[in-house]
Amino acid sequence: MTTIGRPARAGDRITDVAGITVGHFQRVDADARVADPDSPDGHGWATGTTVVRVAAPNAVAAVDVRGGGPGTRETDLLDPSNTVQTVHAIVLSGGSAYGLAAADGVMRALEADGVGLPMDAAGHVVPIVPAAVIFDLPVGAWDHRPDAGFGAEAVRSAGTDFSVGSVGAGAGARAGSLKGGVGTASVTIADGPAAGITVGALMVANPVGAVIDQSTGLPFDLTDADLAARGLKRPDPEECSAVAALAAKQTVLNTTIGVVATDAALDAAMTRRLAMAGHDGLGRAIRPAHSPLDGDTIFAVATGGVRPESAVPVPPGMHADVAIVAEVGRHAAEVVQRAIVDAVLSAESVASIPAYRDIAPSAFV
Repeated sequence: MTTIGRPARAGDRITDVAGITVGHFQRVDADARVADPDSPDGHGWATGTTVVRVAAPNAVAAVDVRGGGPGTRETDLLDPSNTVQTVHAIVLSGGSAYGLAAADGVMRALEADGVGLPMDAAGHVVPIVPAAVIFDLPVGAWDHRPDAGFGAEAVRSAGTDFSVGSVGAGAGARAGSLKGGVGTASVTIADGPAAGITVGALMVANPVGAVIDQSTGLPFDLTDADLAARGLKRPDPEECSAVAALAAKQTVLNTTIGVVATDAALDAAMTRRLAMAGHDGLGRAIRPAHSPLDGDTIFAVATGGVRPESAVPVPPGMHADVAIVAEVGRHAAEVVQRAIVDAVLSAESVASIPAYRDIAPSAFV
């Protein structure tokens, strides 16, 4: 197996939200190859699983599914009108529907540690572990996909320090015809009614659509400040043309999935609005998004550690936290967009799928 991944930057990662940790497990063979359209067989391993572990005792969770082809587990449970409103881990995995098996391993590992909803005086628990998957089966051999063992290894490795790029669920991901991967971002809100609240995202970018603007050779909608923060500039003309040619090619691979987390104290309905706002960032980073071939799914977690007093008067009959939620949602869209960009910029070539940094090295200052 080959070693891949880049360290997520402290101060710009989902684990800046207290109570959130991330773990990966992947198998990536140096000789992995993508299945030829005329042949059913690829070769080697190129897939993995990412687990977002939620240790905050009062965490509230929700989900918003907008793609036409989702592969998910326990999403109905997270409807705000239903009884259970927390999670203990969220699984993001390769392997299409087969990869949902990784959640079984996460459940068993958490159960062994006594983590889950308490069921009786004897200490029996049921861990709540929703999941979503990407379709990466043609990358590597079709029958090489994550199982329960991947999930158990990923959750056991969870920590505040983790890698991004072609790791975990992003090992076999593609972004259009470029290499996709796992990316992350975070922000601590400086002022206004949500001052002091941190919002972070972790995304697995594997979309049908493009992530690079063909006219600039750069990710969509980056501001000058974004470019400076990432150390990016417009690539040389010949590299820009090469990126544009790849960006114009779409694949049958699909789905961008991820988690938005905040340390704000939100109820289930407002936490779902956080997931909804995250899809705005997905739409900014990917063109097109939410297609019938995508399974775009964003989970949201509010760990409840911070509850600032809203400075905005709220009329009777309106949700008391509406001003806070509006600000947190605005930043949720921002960190989701930046996390998808981070995934593409951090990715390394796997199974001969070209990475952006290989096609446009002059874009990196």
